[in-house]
Amino acid sequence: MSRKRGNGEGSIYRRKDGRWVGQYTVHTAEGPKYRYIYGKTRAAVAEKLTKAMADRDGGLVFDAGSVTVRAYLDRWLSDSVRDTVRNNTFDNYAYLVRRHIKPTLGRVKLKSLTPIHVRGLYREKLNSGLSSRTVNYIHVTLHKALKQAVNDGLIPRNVTDAVKAPRPVKKEIQAMNPDQARSFLGAARGDRLEALYTVAITAGLRQGELLGLRWSDIDLDAGQLAVRRSLVAGSVGSRGGAVFDAPKNNKSRRTVKLTDFAVEALRRHKAAQNEERLKLGSTWEDYGLVFPNRVGKPMDHNNLYKRDFKKMLAKAGIPQTFRFHDLRHTCATLLLSKNVNQKIVQEMLGHATITQTMDTYSHVLPTMQDAAAAAMESALS
Repeated sequence: MSRKRGNGEGSIYRRKDGRWVGQYTVHTAEGPKYRYIYGKTRAAVAEKLTKAMADRDGGLVFDAGSVTVRAYLDRWLSDSVRDTVRNNTFDNYAYLVRRHIKPTLGRVKLKSLTPIHVRGLYREKLNSGLSSRTVNYIHVTLHKALKQAVNDGLIPRNVTDAVKAPRPVKKEIQAMNPDQARSFLGAARGDRLEALYTVAITAGLRQGELLGLRWSDIDLDAGQLAVRRSLVAGSVGSRGGAVFDAPKNNKSRRTVKLTDFAVEALRRHKAAQNEERLKLGSTWEDYGLVFPNRVGKPMDHNNLYKRDFKKMLAKAGIPQTFRFHDLRHTCATLLLSKNVNQKIVQEMLGHATITQTMDTYSHVLPTMQDAAAAAMESALS
């Protein structure tokens, strides 16, 4: 004899071998599925069924089915992450998932993932020579993904909570000293990208912000530029074409005052670009960019770094260890070493907080404190 309950309440019936069975539905990663409870008596099954459905309705039933970590992460990226974060952030998550997490943990079932698996992933990456900072980024990515799985009721806990991520080793920033900066700008004189290097050092823009600048963002008469967008690294040449994103944070959307020689470099650059456009005619693709490639299209970050910036370092006799981003560090360090107000430097760089500015450039503080002590002595003497 069997008795059907209302929809969602499950059912109880007796098998031919005499055992009683309780049947109810749970929602899994693969859609609704039946679950079964067995017992020797109908009353025993009814009691178990009532408890099981109460747990289900209270969110205590966790069933990821046979879904693997690989399949879950792919769905997490497409359904939970895409269009909810900046394009560059999404690309970083996708890269870490594709390059580091899926090759090691991809075949493990989501519901079977343990802290031991995660700990092994981190150790494997550290042993392969990956920096502790990058492994920490992997930890952050996996933690976010599994947190969503917990919120969705697929798994009972986030196993990364039980794993201590490697402590990132803060690298000392590298900045050109005044002599190196002068040598670099001297070597760039007359180069097609002279104005780009000049603005990078004197205004402190990020690489993506420089490559996203349009002439409509610059007022040469007023001697200022507005940062309104950033060219996403890796987007040039992709199937979807170049991607421009909003500035990194609210403070990154800013107006920056230009030095007189930066304005002059930009005027020369604009005149040279007009000549390029006339020579190429219809071949020129006009995006209105200040620093496009040789046919007017958005410039690739890697090409700028490897093909142009590295050669300029060599020409200036500056070590090849310098990165393009170090031009931004150079700007900040030069300003702070000249006792420019820290708040002004923060706003100029587009840092989210003054704390970020001072933490990043704490190496400049000792000399600033010496100057402050000397000023105090002078005031009281």
